Amino acid sequence: MQPLYPKDSLTIADRLSEELIKAIVKGQIPSGSKINEPELARAYQISRGPLREAIRRLEGLRLVVRIPHVGARVVSLGAEELLEIYHVREALEGMAARLAAVHMSQAEISALYRLLNLHEADIKQSGRCDYFQEGGDLDIHYRIIQGSRNARLMELLCGELYHLIRMYRYRCSQSPERPQAALHEHRHILAAIEQRDGEFAEMLMRRHISTARQVIEKNHHAMLSQTEATA
Repeated sequence: MQPLYPKDSLTIADRLSEELIKAIVKGQIPSGSKINEPELARAYQISRGPLREAIRRLEGLRLVVRIPHVGARVVSLGAEELLEIYHVREALEGMAARLAAVHMSQAEISALYRLLNLHEADIKQSGRCDYFQEGGDLDIHYRIIQGSRNARLMELLCGELYHLIRMYRYRCSQSPERPQAALHEHRHILAAIEQRDGEFAEMLMRRHISTARQVIEKNHHAMLSQTEATA
């Protein structure tokens, strides 16, 4: 990896945090794996001070947990915890889409269409079987939540749980048919927001997230069945 240097107003710890978040979200640093400081310092060609600061930030984002007598590890949620989060997402992001239909300006909606077109072009060009969205303003879900103009929703969904949700969103997108289906669903949600049909936008968003939740449930049930069969 290339060494990290400050860019603009970002510190080395800022940039390292961004790199580590992306690596965890994409599974390059696997869930449950131990955070090996010497190895990461060598890989990113960085001193231990900024690295420890970055790891502390990841703990604050719930991507890293520190276990007594074990050390820091990448978070790994059980199926029940993950399903709880997805039930909350389904309700709250549905509400965010409904409010976005009221509050988003046409300029903001047009910008979302342009972003979606960029996502679609990137997937076609790369031929990937996943749908990875960069964080913040490059994330359709983030922009819709911001468009709700509801401070509490933004705090809950764009705050400390945001990157944890991104990590599992990405895992659920990793199948040959899912990227195109997700793009199609996003386009319909944006159309409902543009038409100022909040009720329909909420229904479509809830259905979109419910589809991902059902994948988690299916995988969990398959794992339980396999365990029972080998017991």
